[in-house]
Order: sequence, then C-alpha cells, then structure tokens
Amino acid sequence: QYYALDVECVATGLDHNARAVAQIGLVDAHGRELLNIFVKPNEPVVSCLTAITGITPTILETKGISLGEARERLLQVLPSTATLVGQNVMQDVRWLNLKERQDFASMLDLMGLYRVWNAQYRNFTIFNQDHLARVLLNWAGEGPHDAVRDAQVSMQLFHCHARLQSDPGMWDQAQQALLDAPRKPSFASQNPIYDNVCMGNRRTCRCGAPFFS
Repeated sequence: QYYALDVECVATGLDHNARAVAQIGLVDAHGRELLNIFVKPNEPVVSCLTAITGITPTILETKGISLGEARERLLQVLPSTATLVGQNVMQDVRWLNLKERQDFASMLDLMGLYRVWNAQYRNFTIFNQDHLARVLLNWAGEGPHDAVRDAQVSMQLFHCHARLQSDPGMWDQAQQALLDAPRKPSFASQNPIYDNVCMGNRRTCRCGAPFFS
C-alpha cells in the first residue's frame, strides 16, 4: 500500500532551521487526495514564505488547525501497513513525529530511487523533484508549491521509476536525460534571503545555523 506524503513549512524565525509545519498533503497510490490540512503553528510566524509555499496568513487564520489535531487526522487515514513515498520523505516524517513500524511500515525516498552515478565527478547526483518531473513527466508546473500537488507528483514519479526499472535500456536513457537536462536554479540560490528569512543556501548562508543534511 503506497501513499505519497508532503509537508509545507512556514518560518518561525529568521534562520534556515526555524520552520514549522503549515500544510500536510497525502494521496493514495492512484494520486487521489486523501488529506489536505493547513496547520497553524503554536509559535509566532515570521513569514509564510508565500512565494514558495502558496500559504498566506489568512489561510492559516481561517483554515489552520493545531499540529496535534492534524496528526490525529492523518493517522486516521494512513494505515500502519503503508509505505510512504516522497522527496526527502524522512524529513516530512520527522516534521510530523511519525514512527516507522508503528504509524507506517516503511519509506521510499525519490532522492535515493533516482540518484545517478556521475562518472565525470565520480559521485552520485541527486535531483530535486521539480527537475525529475520536468524531464520525466514533461511537467511544466511553475509557481508556489502545494503539499497535495507535490504528493501527487511524487506518486507519478514513483510509478515512473517502477516502469523504467522494467527496461534497463529505458532506465539508462532516463538517467542520462536527467544528467543532460539543464537544471533551473533553486529558489534558495536565487533568493538567499526572502522576507528577511535565510533560505538555507549553503554558499550564501550568513545566519550561522547548522546544516543537518
């Protein structure tokens, strides 16, 4: 039983680690929306990071519920036998304080499934979800993220990976296409500081907060 999970966060401080859950999206293996919840953080929100989350203060005030209630609603629809799929899904699991082999069975991270050995640099190249979707799904999505939409894209990429694995030639072509396709600069690289909040670009970070991955 595969389910795709995604979390969007807002800033509760000015450093790149000061984040709190503000939206939870969950879809089933067919990409059908099971959960779309907005969360109002307990801490004061410094910025909704609207340009990348699509979340506004009005949304949090009118639709936001507590993280505890949101987590309960998630566990009502998420089977303990579920395999969670997502881009860096372990971080989403940590945000929600979910327990593997208790709240769900296992995880499959798209970053690991789609990593490609780069012979030129003699290391693995990891791609963000937008790049994977543009190259492999002809996805032209632009604008702010949305937890449900991102979860649906994650599930499409998971099924795409399964199809590619059935044909080594197609998988080799897909890997090369991912390496060859130009990658768009990330929001953090284009906007090291947004709304006075550090976006966590390693090269330009000046907030002094640690990096954990």
